[in-house]
Amino acid sequence: MTPFRKMIRLGAMCALLASVALPAQSRPLEDIQKDGKIIFATEGQFSPFNFFQGTKLTGFEVELTELVVKKMGLALEWKALGFDALLAGLRQDRWDVVIASHGITEERSRAVTFTNPHYCSGGQVVSLDPAIKTGADLSGKVVAVQTGTTYLEGVKKLSGVKEVKNFPRDVDARSALLSKRVDAWVSDRFVAKQAVNSAPDAGMKVGELVFVERIAAAVSKGNQPLAQAYNKALAEVMADGSYAALSKKYFNEDIRCK
Repeated sequence: MTPFRKMIRLGAMCALLASVALPAQSRPLEDIQKDGKIIFATEGQFSPFNFFQGTKLTGFEVELTELVVKKMGLALEWKALGFDALLAGLRQDRWDVVIASHGITEERSRAVTFTNPHYCSGGQVVSLDPAIKTGADLSGKVVAVQTGTTYLEGVKKLSGVKEVKNFPRDVDARSALLSKRVDAWVSDRFVAKQAVNSAPDAGMKVGELVFVERIAAAVSKGNQPLAQAYNKALAEVMADGSYAALSKKYFNEDIRCK
């Protein structure tokens, strides 16, 4: 191989390594505004917050996002995919914002920048056995949770839990409870409430909260201008009555953080 060809190959290898090593840069707010469109990602499998009715993506967080983006003066594009891939895709610059009921945690905050919370909730115990109500009652029990969630981490911190079974979708964790493959299911309190109300004959009993958390959208780490623009629009939605109306529509109560 000639020295010239060696140099070309070496240069190509360096360029390839650089493309792998360097993290993707998030779109700055100015570029989003110039494009006129913002891309949001969600799961689409977490009713009543984000789910599909046929082919239509809807839910509290979806409708809230539509209100916020309208205040921002932008067009909206949705991406729907598995919960585990959402924050990873954000760090790879595949979308601008993630909104999928992510609880704010220290670990997540090291990887992404959270916006102001759009609701407060917590991990709720649900069981077919009315004696299983609290975190302490989960001692010696098998508990179902969704992979990648704070519910998984919260249950793992409880002492005495016999086994934690994690599932790719929250509905799979609920199904494990209904089929009696586990003793309890821990999920968002509003999701648990809807599940019990929508299937009153299933025998599910709602217990207590294992923990309380603030839920927020996320942008790429350090993208403060985008987070601030989102926060401003969210504050306007919360102030003009549209948030309260939307919250009442889905939950019959105002679920913003007090």
